[in-house]
Amino acid sequence: MGRWALDVAFVWRAVLTLGLVLLYYCFSIGITFYNKWLTKSFHFPLFMTMLHLAVIFLFSALSRALVQCSSHRARVVLSWTDYLRRVAPTALATALDVGLSNWSFLYITVSLYTMTKSSAVLFILIFSLIFKLEELRAALVLVVLLIAGGLFMFTYKSTQFNMEGFALVLGASFIGGIRWTLTQILLQKADLGLQNPIDTMFHLQPLMFLGLFPLFAVFEGLHLSTSEKIFRFQDTGLLLRVLGSLFLGGILAFGLGFSEFLLVSRTSSLTLSIAGIFKEVCTLLLAGHLLGDQISLLNWLGFALCLSGISLHVALKAMHSRGDGDPKPSKGLGSNPDLELLLRSSQPEEGENEAAEEDLVAQG
Repeated sequence: MGRWALDVAFVWRAVLTLGLVLLYYCFSIGITFYNKWLTKSFHFPLFMTMLHLAVIFLFSALSRALVQCSSHRARVVLSWTDYLRRVAPTALATALDVGLSNWSFLYITVSLYTMTKSSAVLFILIFSLIFKLEELRAALVLVVLLIAGGLFMFTYKSTQFNMEGFALVLGASFIGGIRWTLTQILLQKADLGLQNPIDTMFHLQPLMFLGLFPLFAVFEGLHLSTSEKIFRFQDTGLLLRVLGSLFLGGILAFGLGFSEFLLVSRTSSLTLSIAGIFKEVCTLLLAGHLLGDQISLLNWLGFALCLSGISLHVALKAMHSRGDGDPKPSKGLGSNPDLELLLRSSQPEEGENEAAEEDLVAQG
């Protein structure tokens, strides 16, 4: 009877993990193809991003309100001093990362975008070394060389290469290195109380919106105000369809962050990292099949080289979080009522809460 119960528990955990991974894939891959699809007909990616930020803020505020009503415990609200001094740099870097990434879809294919954004790990490592979050080791140098070499091979003589779009997404990856390093520092400051990603999203979105607004005003403001699709609209039905499409993107963006949170909390940060690697492969395969992206053998070899570097980085993180492979006992979430309300009594392993924060950061 005991063996049967263990088998049932194992099958249930496997099914649950698979379901959470598929949910994460739906949101992550879905928003990538959504952005490419929408920018083909709606050429205002910065305005699209700002509207997404507004939707994420509304959903995170609603989630906080529901948790507060259920737990009867007040949610964290930062003072203006802490908000502007400690959160603003992360918010500005995040706004530029997301904004430039979406902007690049006007010029480049999904496959080139996916490959170039994978290089964000390269910049994260560099800035982690600068901020002394990582120690310089031979293995990290190898990771950097593998990712950089893979990126060069993927873009070398690419038939669908666009320099302007590549520069935008590479700039986004560079800023993403700053963004996720600052985010890791922000999450590690326990006195701020922003360990819950819902609280983090709630506090970041307003400053991200304000940080992106000047860029929007300069590059898109005039064109948007004279476009028939938004401010000079003549067809109400067309306007509603555009706004509905933009709102859908905001739902996907919020769902992506929350699905990452669920996957890490119900399984482990390592599961999210491995799922992220296979997600890149799925994205490239779908881009070739659905959008006709042309990927040569050399490009595929470059992608494989880059993935090997990312996989090595994931393995190093796993060894570090596990104490070089020493298993640690599991514990429940009884000490964290917020997670219990959001996740319904999930069971992460000890030592993975800290690693979860770092790997949520690394999935940007």
